[in-house]
Amino acid sequence: MMQNVHLAPETDEDDLYSGYNDYNPIYDIEELENDAAFQQAVRTSHGRRPPSKTSLASSIGRPMTGAIQDGVTRPMTAVRAAGFTKAALRGSAFDPLSQSRGPAPPLEAKKKDSPEEKIKQLEKEVNELVEESCIASSCGDLKLALEKAKDAGRKERVLVRQREQVTTPENINLDLTYSVLFNLASQYSVNEMYAEALNTYQVIVKNKMFSNAGILKMNMGNIYLKQRNYSKAIKFYRMALDQVPSVNKQMRIKIMQNIGVTFIQAGQYSDAINSYEHIMSMAPNLKAGYNLTICYFAVGDREKMKKAFQKLITVPLEIDEDKYISPSDDPHTNLVTEAIKNDHLRQMERERCVEVVKASQYVELANDLEINKAVTYLRQKDYNQAVEILKVLEKKDSRVKSAAATNLSALYYMGKDFAQASSYADIAVNSDRYNPAALTNKGNTVFANGDYEKAAEFYKEALRNDSSCTEALYNIGLTYEKLNRLDEALDCFLKLHSILRNSAEVLYQIANIYELMENPSQAIEWLMQVVSVIPTDPQVLSKLGELYDREGDKSQAFQYYYESYRYFPCNIEVIEWLGAYYIDTQFWEKAIQYFERASLIQPTQVKWQLMVASCFRRSGNYQKALDTYKDTHRKFPENVECLRFLVRLCTDLGLKDAQEYARKLKRLEKMKEIREQRIKSGRDGSGGSRGKREGSASGDSGQNYSASSKGERLSARLRALPGTNEPYESSSNKEIDASYVDPLGPQIERPKTAAKKRIDEDDFADEELGDDLLPE
Repeated sequence: MMQNVHLAPETDEDDLYSGYNDYNPIYDIEELENDAAFQQAVRTSHGRRPPSKTSLASSIGRPMTGAIQDGVTRPMTAVRAAGFTKAALRGSAFDPLSQSRGPAPPLEAKKKDSPEEKIKQLEKEVNELVEESCIASSCGDLKLALEKAKDAGRKERVLVRQREQVTTPENINLDLTYSVLFNLASQYSVNEMYAEALNTYQVIVKNKMFSNAGILKMNMGNIYLKQRNYSKAIKFYRMALDQVPSVNKQMRIKIMQNIGVTFIQAGQYSDAINSYEHIMSMAPNLKAGYNLTICYFAVGDREKMKKAFQKLITVPLEIDEDKYISPSDDPHTNLVTEAIKNDHLRQMERERCVEVVKASQYVELANDLEINKAVTYLRQKDYNQAVEILKVLEKKDSRVKSAAATNLSALYYMGKDFAQASSYADIAVNSDRYNPAALTNKGNTVFANGDYEKAAEFYKEALRNDSSCTEALYNIGLTYEKLNRLDEALDCFLKLHSILRNSAEVLYQIANIYELMENPSQAIEWLMQVVSVIPTDPQVLSKLGELYDREGDKSQAFQYYYESYRYFPCNIEVIEWLGAYYIDTQFWEKAIQYFERASLIQPTQVKWQLMVASCFRRSGNYQKALDTYKDTHRKFPENVECLRFLVRLCTDLGLKDAQEYARKLKRLEKMKEIREQRIKSGRDGSGGSRGKREGSASGDSGQNYSASSKGERLSARLRALPGTNEPYESSSNKEIDASYVDPLGPQIERPKTAAKKRIDEDDFADEELGDDLLPE
């Protein structure tokens, strides 16, 4: 290792830097076995004694840095090594890790007797006692739960006193105090120690430091109700009701139900009726509806009892009927739903449900269950299974046959199979002449064939059998509109509006009739009501824009057209109007955006690309206009107008392409002229022999053609409205489902298909096929 080390020659004995390259044999670990001093230190404690200065100096070949040798101090090096300090040169041993100082002192142990530790420990014990009390109460050991609650109360009072001595009163744990007192009051109540429970609740309620403690007055009212102290129970219920904010709707409903129960037990049925009527108007539920019916029965009001029962049967049962219908578009959820929809458990559930009823004394309910089964298939959009079940039921007795045939007629009507729909509608009417749903369906099939007078007769008969059949009333209004009996149609829809206040279809029809009666101000007013019900319907918004445009109010028209475009940016009429509006106001750049979108929607229409190029030209961007015209010419090489603009623009810009485009334009115009001459000569040759005979008729024919064109344009505008030429489909004779909104507007001219499954008119348990089951 030392063969590559070159030692400097010693030229000066007094050289201060001499001795750096001297090799000290003490660092040779290979010769430690032969070192007598090292072996002696290993065998004895001789090595623990610090070496003397003479031995240290003798063992090192060169003087230490900063040491004095022969009266001369050796100079310090530039970089001091770790652990070498001046103190080490003055007799201290080399100790870079400070091991001679000994181990660090141990951490100071916490004082278990400190007040803070005692408070924390006591707080933990109180929480554990409260938890144990709750667990014991849930397990049914009420006495143990009460004892634990009392122990928690005692320790909590001790905790409060200790905390007051150590800290300020603001640092008291109010949540812990509240939970201890509330648990204690609850355990007193379940152990029927009502006086103690009331006293504990009073402590909580009177303490102003507990927020929202007033709701506990409902618990106090429950205790008074158990004690049959009805006046105090009602008092505390009303006090609790005043403490609950209006946003907490469910809690307020529960308190009002308690008030109604208290009035019933006190025999004050009129007051109970007021409470339950309020509940049914805000949040209908089965308990409130049932109690309301009982109260009307108790006071002997049969008419109101019937109405209350009708409200009761309209309340949803809150049963998971659609558990086999996927609630979302999640592929994993859909796969799981499909897997369990027809598994062995589902098949057994479906078969046993109907078979058990068939084998029981309630055989008549089996048919109703079969119809419910068909309705479930309709909700799952399994129309083939629904049709099979209904066809089986159609072969049974008259009442079941009428219900099944009514549903089959509605299904075939939705499938545009009007012959089958009419056939099953006849079966339904013949089975039960007083079935308003069957009569409505029959009227729809006649309406589809264009016999509006006969359709109106069926609708009128349905209304005579059931005056609340809103579908028949709606459809007869459409029929009068088709017959141009606008005043009678308006009367029908206004009457229907008084029944269905927020029906978008009815409001739209009223506005449509006022427009046909040339009363745009009333049409606008009713369309504004439609917007208040469905503010995002693009067709209604565009219709408002059209009416304001006719009235000359361009600003309002622009507002509604723009809103319509925002919700549905694919209506070409709205896009065209907005582009023309920006051209009139000379905002060419904004007009370009709309015409470019129109060209994307209708790429085969050359006019949109020409409008884009024209906007570029009018805005002064001639190069962009030229590029657009060239691109349009490549797509539509036979368009004369595009070539004319190319010739004019190239000539103005002094481009050589103008001559080429001029030749193309001339050739196209010549071809067009030849084509027109051929057409004209063909007409003259075929009609020359009878020119005199039909000369006068030809003039009349031209006039008739013009009138026909105008009529076709009007009908085209009407067809642009949503569903103008199709009947409205519905399946219930109780209400119109306005929850579905078509992207192009509400369905306004499709007679409603009443498809019902009523078994017995006097049976309160009858059900009907809801509107949401019929796809648009």
